[in-house]
Order: sequence, then structure tokens, then C-alpha cells
Amino acid sequence: MPTPDRYLHRAASPVPYFSPDGEIYLAQTPLRDLKKTVPLRVLSEADFASWQNYGYVVVKQAIPASAARQLVDFAWDFQGLDPERPDTWYEEREYRSDLDRDLHIYGFVEAYHHQLVWDSRMTQRVYDAFVDVWDCEELWVTLDRLNLNPPNVKNRSRALIPSTDEGFDIELHWDVDTTLGVPPQRVQGIIALNDTTAELGGFQCCPELFHRFDRWKALQPDGRDPIRPRIDRAEYPVVRPELEAGDLLIFNGMLAHGVAPNTSKNGVRAAQYLSMMPALETHQTLRRSRVDSWRTLSTPEWNGTLLGDARQHESLRYGRATLDDLGAKLLGLASWSGVDLDDSVGEAACAEYV
Repeated sequence: MPTPDRYLHRAASPVPYFSPDGEIYLAQTPLRDLKKTVPLRVLSEADFASWQNYGYVVVKQAIPASAARQLVDFAWDFQGLDPERPDTWYEEREYRSDLDRDLHIYGFVEAYHHQLVWDSRMTQRVYDAFVDVWDCEELWVTLDRLNLNPPNVKNRSRALIPSTDEGFDIELHWDVDTTLGVPPQRVQGIIALNDTTAELGGFQCCPELFHRFDRWKALQPDGRDPIRPRIDRAEYPVVRPELEAGDLLIFNGMLAHGVAPNTSKNGVRAAQYLSMMPALETHQTLRRSRVDSWRTLSTPEWNGTLLGDARQHESLRYGRATLDDLGAKLLGLASWSGVDLDDSVGEAACAEYV
């Protein structure tokens, strides 16, 4: 991970967002209560209202379906799996750690910088959707990966992961500490790379809990789990939004969500994890780490669950992705204000982290 920083860095945007790490943000107004100042680009007024009330929104055809299909083909090839031979999906393998085993079961594809992955990130419609939810244009894109999840059987069975009564639960969890008096703001997203059906599993969430969170929270006992909700699913239903190849789903970190298992006979769920956050151009350690990761195809350091491929790291497979002007800004290679990032910013531009 990048060296821990004792500062809250202000984002390079007129809206006052502050963050120590480019993942969680402090803001004067929660995103669910934000009053728009930048005209909506992709979302309709109804879309934006639904986003604020229920914690997620679906942007149809954020990338072309043809681009989604290319990413699915790449994911198969990257992992050395044959989409026509299910026996190849469950070949025995040695794991570097328990985390490595869990990531294999969940279907993570440890590729972060292929040109096709960057093409999605640089798609104008994708960027514009995140501008809509943050109400700012100065964004960085997360350096994340793909998912290719075949039926959860054999050595991909979720039963192989020890269960716990507290903390993270892949079925339903929050991405922020919901017991905090002022919860941080966080936004995540996925692009569906194929059409979803109920049996394929995939993203699921509890929008009614998001909608009524303050009331629900007031009735909870002291010491409740901060990231695993205990709910009556009859009162707070868990739903699976229907997604088609190329659709982008953006969700609030305060939305309880998870990934349902793939219970199909031979279908596969495919997705790209992609989000955008206000750019922290004053956070030189983080910015340089991001740029170095793109430049050398090294495993990004922002998330400890990113392990790189165990068989052959992506840096050994293909060259550096070509970025356009938008991509350079979304990475942090270029500044949104056009200034020289290496010479013009420093710790004086940061507020001390308390």
C-alpha cells in the first residue's frame, strides 16, 4: 500500500471533498442529500432521485455491448480458461494464501491495465455518469480488475471459505463503517460484461434499508456490527438489478450489497469493477503510485486484495495502455487544472489529518 498519510487532502474540485486515501471522503453534505450545481449529463432527474433515495443507479449501455464482449474474451484468455470446456474452469491449483483461494472462488481476474480495461475507463458516458453523482468533473478512476465467476461448485464452492458471524460477508455488507456519527462518502461501480440472470448470481443489494437507514439505525442495539446488517428480509428485501452487457451500475457505500452465488449449470457471470472518485492531486504519494502502476503494469497498491496473477503477471504479457487526454487526467498523469503536478503541489496544500 502507499505510505500512510497523516493528512486529509482536498480534492481538485470546487466541491469541498477531503480524503486521506482516495477511497473514502469527508464532505459537507452526504451524496444522498447533495444539491446539483453541475447539469446532469447522463442521468435523468428521475435517475438522480432514485440514486439518492435508494443508493444505486443503472446507466444503460455505458460501454458498447461489443466492447463488453471483447472484455469477456480477454478475461477467458488471461486466465487460460476455455469458455467451451467447463472442466478447465476447476483445474486444481496451489494458493499463495487464504486470500488467494477466496479470490479464485469469487472469480476475480487479476488484470488491471490492459488496453481494453482502460478503454472502459476512458469512455465518455462512463465518466459523465460519475460526474453526475459526485457533482464534480475532477475525478480519478479506480485501478481495479475484472470478474469471471463460473458456477460456485468444486474448488470454486463458497463452502470452502470459513464462515464468520461478524464482519465482512460476501452475501451482504456495507463498504463503510455505518456506526460512525458522520459516515464517510464512498462510491463504487460495476460494468456488466454479459447479460445477467438470477441463476448467475452477481450484484445484489438492499435499497429499502438505504432508504430507511436512519430509522433502522435508531432501533439497533449498541455494539452492532458496523459492516454486516442484521435485517428481516421480508421487511427489507434484497434485490438483484437486471443488467445487460455494457450496463454500468453505480452504488453508494452506504448501500448494503453483496454478490449472490452462481447456481447455474454452466453459465458465467462477467463484470468489470470500475468507479471514480474526486481527484487528490495534492496526494503525491498516491498519485505517483497510480502513475507508476500504469507505467510499469505493476499491481496497484491502493487495495490489499489486489494480488496480481499467480501464473503470469500482466506486466509480462502485454505493453502499456495508451491513454487519451481524459485517461491521463483520470489516472493522475495530467492535472485537471493543467498545472505541473510534480512542481506545484506539496504538503502546504493539505489540511492536517486529525
